[in-house]
Amino acid sequence: MIELAEAQARLFSLRRAVEILEVPLIEAVGRWVATDVVAQRTQPARDLSAMDGYAIRAVDALGPWRVIGESAAGQLFSGSVDAGQAVRIFTGAVVPEGADSILIQEHATRDGDALVLTDEAPAAGRHIRRAGADFTNGGLLLAKGEAITPARIALAAMGGHAMLPVRRKLRVALISTGDELVSPGEPCAEDQIPSSNAPMLAAMLAGLPVEIEDRSIVRDGLEALKAEFAACSGADIIVSIGGASVGDHDLVRPALEAAGADIDFWKIAMRPGKPVVAGTLGNAVVLGLPGNPVSAFVTAFLLLKPLIAHLSGASDPLPERIEAKLSAPLPANGSRMDHIRGFLAGSIATPMGDSDSSMLAALSASNILIIRDINSQKADPDDMVACLRIG
Repeated sequence: MIELAEAQARLFSLRRAVEILEVPLIEAVGRWVATDVVAQRTQPARDLSAMDGYAIRAVDALGPWRVIGESAAGQLFSGSVDAGQAVRIFTGAVVPEGADSILIQEHATRDGDALVLTDEAPAAGRHIRRAGADFTNGGLLLAKGEAITPARIALAAMGGHAMLPVRRKLRVALISTGDELVSPGEPCAEDQIPSSNAPMLAAMLAGLPVEIEDRSIVRDGLEALKAEFAACSGADIIVSIGGASVGDHDLVRPALEAAGADIDFWKIAMRPGKPVVAGTLGNAVVLGLPGNPVSAFVTAFLLLKPLIAHLSGASDPLPERIEAKLSAPLPANGSRMDHIRGFLAGSIATPMGDSDSSMLAALSASNILIIRDINSQKADPDDMVACLRIG
């Protein structure tokens, strides 16, 4: 068995990020920036008022003034402000030439064009957003590998961009294996179970830049599995679910080898999810996940989602660890990294009681995985533990 960090690194090494293309801003969210994006303009382009009031010269801060015009957002005052003059100005409007301070309207009284100070006089530069305070033309807006968020979409738009460079969407084929599986909603005999893993993984990948092809259920049989793998030649990632262990009916690894796959690794020192097969078949990365639903969830979260992020150009494809305080004790851990289902409320992490890898009720009630590294000591209530958010 290899450790999880090595498995992730080896998985990422199997294939480089896919090709770059440009997409409209509204199609870029949830993806990663493929190349550095620089500003095509300066923001603000000119000094702007941060308040409604009057643009004045700071040397005339005690007034009185004569109002000579108005500056509003999108309506530039074309003249300049001289001694004893003021320009009515609104938030977001360009500060006229000659003015270097904003007298807010609550601190003055106006009678026609006559303006007098009634409160505190503003200092030079007060209530002015300086040109270039946000970013300047040619400056870096988005760095290669950054996740594209709604705020970064707005930043790119403000910087003069209508398109962003991203990696193309990945084609992901999902193959569910097992004689015991029936499609969700179909009649289910006592020796059968509904196929829950494929819809679970498809939901997990929702919002990522992928095109999912559910190849449905393949019965246990070497030739059937071999043919199914061969039929996925157009995929970037082939994900099989079930049959990844070493039992008589666990045929994923021999079927992959028979189809011409190169196997890189096939066991990870983690719980749940030890039996994982990874390799390549043609240009596709192959990932064989265990069939128990919790094991499938955890391995997909720790391997499949990061692989998609890596192939999509993410600079940091791994899930972020957070720290939380335990509410209950946990025993010492052995030779496999453990991922315990738990619930995080505020800063308190509560482990779920049932750890069986086929039990979905505890998983559905969880929003974190509590990480127990290999050979961890016993943990007591109020000890800090590392966690991963899963919901």
